[in-house]
Amino acid sequence: MKVLHFGRFYNDQFGGLERVVSLLLKGLARNIEVSNLVANERCANDELEVDGYRIYKAPSLGLLAGTAICPTMPLRARRLYREQRFEIAHLHFPDPMSHLAAAALPPQVKIVISWHSDIIRQKRLLELYRPFLDRIVARADAIVGATPRHFSSSTQLGACGDPGRLQVVPYGIDFAPFETAAATAAGEQLKRTWGRRLVIFAIGRHVYYKGFEFLVRAMRDVRDDATLVLGGTGPLSDPLKELASSLGLAGRVIFPGRIADDALPAYYHTADVFCLPSVEQSEAFGLVQLEAMACRKSVVSCELGNGVSYVNRDGVTGLVVPPADPSALAAALNRLLDDDSLRTRMGEAGHARAKSEFTVEAMTRGMLSVYRAVLAGRS
Repeated sequence: MKVLHFGRFYNDQFGGLERVVSLLLKGLARNIEVSNLVANERCANDELEVDGYRIYKAPSLGLLAGTAICPTMPLRARRLYREQRFEIAHLHFPDPMSHLAAAALPPQVKIVISWHSDIIRQKRLLELYRPFLDRIVARADAIVGATPRHFSSSTQLGACGDPGRLQVVPYGIDFAPFETAAATAAGEQLKRTWGRRLVIFAIGRHVYYKGFEFLVRAMRDVRDDATLVLGGTGPLSDPLKELASSLGLAGRVIFPGRIADDALPAYYHTADVFCLPSVEQSEAFGLVQLEAMACRKSVVSCELGNGVSYVNRDGVTGLVVPPADPSALAAALNRLLDDDSLRTRMGEAGHARAKSEFTVEAMTRGMLSVYRAVLAGRS
């Protein structure tokens, strides 16, 4: 079996979607032949091999509304088909560029779409794009969501028609880096640098839909012996630092910047509570919640009506509060920080849930089952 993925990007700065694709391809490469066609960071062709599969980078002219402009990607996709004769093209939406590239493929190539999220912010562009989106949704042989809520919360899958083509394959993470004794020890050492204060950890790109502004504001009402460690960078990094300073929180909100993958487990282990304060449905799952659960941390997240609160079960693995509400965030964080036994119990429940449902092995098995059904002509 040969499958070509369109994984959007592959670089040091990629986000949750690309991390999922990377883990999935690593698992699939042990079983089938897979490749990944993505946008380059420069206007040139590049190739590299990672974890047993090949990545092809098409020349990019930059970004428009978050989408890479790669005029030659359709030609590259067609050329790869002639060379490899892959049977399935696997698209990761939202990504209009890969949609255009897939349109250049012969009709006998099966189409699988991973529906990571609706298009949320670019509403005017969506009006122009919607007829084309509906067309590929109707044509796809299978549409895969990480949770049932990816489908129930979507307003852009109406053209699917046949619910039998909707398949749930949960995301998975590699637990190994988070479960080493070295990661735990590094977390303890890191915590000592902050005076062994209670730590709330959050991480992600500093962009509007992550809701970090509301988490910083919430810190005014969180107990005084707690520190927020807010990892990541982005266009809102400076405004977030200015907000913390203006609220008199400069000493209680730490900005470590982008955290390298090998250092990330230590930050989770240093935390007493993990927080995902995202406020828009652009955050459709929250892979970082699973990473926190891998380290037995309870989670505070916001109710977005989608996969975020499917992963973090309110009252079981953590607490779920209304979005864009600093007071509600502060109350939930204080409740967990004030109650050691509740925090521990929810952290253990999260760990058990993540290990049972959200592994790379389960994700790989599920996707292989989808591929086999598609090639057999079944929904």
